[in-house]
Amino acid sequence: MKLDYEFFHRDVKEVAKDLVGKVIFCKNQKGEIKKLRITETEAYCGVQDTACHAHKGKTKRNEVLYMKAGTVYVYLCYGIHWLLNIITGEVNEPQGVLIRACGDGANGPGKLTKALGINKNFNKLCVYKSNIIWIEDDGYKCRIEKAKRVGISYASLKDQNRLLRYIDKNTL
Repeated sequence: MKLDYEFFHRDVKEVAKDLVGKVIFCKNQKGEIKKLRITETEAYCGVQDTACHAHKGKTKRNEVLYMKAGTVYVYLCYGIHWLLNIITGEVNEPQGVLIRACGDGANGPGKLTKALGINKNFNKLCVYKSNIIWIEDDGYKCRIEKAKRVGISYASLKDQNRLLRYIDKNTL
């Protein structure tokens, strides 16, 4: 079953936890569909979260964070890797879920976007309306483990220590 607006129109922590175990689908320019099971996510909680791109306010780069729940936010990290996020919650209350890892060897945010063919052209698409990228629930049951987020040394110590990373223990 394809996830709908209501799934994403919730608090980022709930959505991040509930996305683990779901299946992400991407259609390439040739019409081929690739799919991977989400095994790890991270929650970014808006302007109060010093690890979130919205912490210092709205910019051209992060304007997608302020959009409707279910909107895709893709950005380039270190000038090398495209990273995939899904916006959650209310419009103008920036929060998003980083899809951090998927099964089948896509065990990092850059590896999964490469495996699925995700790039800047996916930015601002809507996962519940798009026929290019969408997420489904196939009934898979996972066991969630919470951990600290990765790669956020620029954030406050408090935010670095928050358990906002969600991992499927079945895949460890």
